Amino acid sequence: MATDPTEQLVRLFAEESRVRAFAAVALGAGSAEQVARAAGLSPKETATALRRLREQGVVTAADDGELGVAYGLFKQYARSAAQAENDSGAAESPASGDERTDMVVRTFVRGGRLVRLPAQWARKKLVLEYIADRTFEPGVEYPERTVNDKLRAWCEDSDDIDHVTLRRYLVDLHHLHRSEGVYRRPGGETESAGIA
Repeated sequence: MATDPTEQLVRLFAEESRVRAFAAVALGAGSAEQVARAAGLSPKETATALRRLREQGVVTAADDGELGVAYGLFKQYARSAAQAENDSGAAESPASGDERTDMVVRTFVRGGRLVRLPAQWARKKLVLEYIADRTFEPGVEYPERTVNDKLRAWCEDSDDIDHVTLRRYLVDLHHLHRSEGVYRRPGGETESAGIA
């Protein structure tokens, strides 16, 4: 079986009879006969499904034979998934070499999404610079629609800011230059004078 808990569960519950048997146990069926009745499965289908569910540890049988859901296993999987997400977030964390900058960015950007913009202007500028660095290549021209799509992705988890406001800040701080609906991040090539 796969080692990733999510993949394990997807494979386990890819079979309808297992899903139905598991649901019956979760709803209180305590024996194979009760599971068969509640799930509408034949005795053979029930036995096969319950065997597989017990092998994978999602259904347990008490000493008296009473079936139950292994809720502890699901909690363990949830904790593992949360830890993996935190670890991946740490891997994606900024590494500018400046501890203060990295701390500020980690506070306001999580999982590649902007949680909110800092109220303090100095911190806001650090976060906006981080977003510009991670989103736009210097010297590459982007149509407004592409800029909006890229910035909208940063704002998905934030009720605090939208992509239009974010774009305005990036232009105002000269992280993006706009000319006739085309945006370009400074650098890479010599910037034309007067673009703003």
